[in-house]
Amino acid sequence: MKIIYMGTPEFAVPGLRAIAESGHEVTLVVTGPDKPAGRNRNLHETPVKQLALELNLPILQPASLKDPHFIDDIRRLNADIMVVVAFRILPDELINAARLGAINLHASLLPKYRGAAPINWALINGDKQTGITIFQIRPKVDTGDIIFQQAVEIAEQDTYGGLYTRLSNLGAPALVSVLNKLECGKVEAIPQDPSQVSLAPKIFPQMGEIDWSKSAMSLKNLIHGLSPIPGAYSVFGKKRIKFLRACYSLDDSSEMPATIVIRDKNHMGIQTGSGILYPQELQSEAKKALPVAEFLRGFPAKIGDRFQL
Repeated sequence: MKIIYMGTPEFAVPGLRAIAESGHEVTLVVTGPDKPAGRNRNLHETPVKQLALELNLPILQPASLKDPHFIDDIRRLNADIMVVVAFRILPDELINAARLGAINLHASLLPKYRGAAPINWALINGDKQTGITIFQIRPKVDTGDIIFQQAVEIAEQDTYGGLYTRLSNLGAPALVSVLNKLECGKVEAIPQDPSQVSLAPKIFPQMGEIDWSKSAMSLKNLIHGLSPIPGAYSVFGKKRIKFLRACYSLDDSSEMPATIVIRDKNHMGIQTGSGILYPQELQSEAKKALPVAEFLRGFPAKIGDRFQL
């Protein structure tokens, strides 16, 4: 089939590679504009653009998906289908611009976690299972009929970064399988159950500030759900410390939340509103992330000291 592939971040890279190597024809790759990044603000290409250049595929980077010239360019390709992975919301004029419309790979078991940050919220909420969904795109975001789903278990030590990679790699062969079935007309689409809908709104950096009055379990989930970016954090002295991985116990001390109650050369335990949080990987401002034992070598805190509550 003739395919238009739309995606921007690293999550969309395995899918593009798998489709390009599958025998289907990728007639166009649509991705985000190059953006300034780094200290020198040099323009950086999106991960999807980098792969498209490597594969010598045609690329468009529209500033607006509603640009009539861009929409005309898409229609003139007479593509069989558009595949959308971690991209922008398609305007109504684009959804049916290909013969079979458009499909989307979403990182949750829809209708659970519709929205921009399904992986983050699955971890923040302490879910034990998530997965991927491939569905037909409709005008209302993440509401289309389901073509394919696959569940995965969430391990206790999974973080956003690790689960992001795992689901991205899982989605790549699934996209190829769905395209093969669509080509043969062997796809059954199932409507989403509106009674099971939940939302996964966009994550903002300020959401990472640790509230030590909460339970150790909920803070561990927050830390893993925001690791490595944007990161959960707390202030010690005048320095912001990012927490990237943690475990916890249900034990409690008599100290107030945010107090360091355990401290030796390899471990640190912090009292929370319920239970003790044990950081396993931390990062000081402008420093690299370190396992807790290495981090503590240069960290002056002692038992009884407190993080900012």
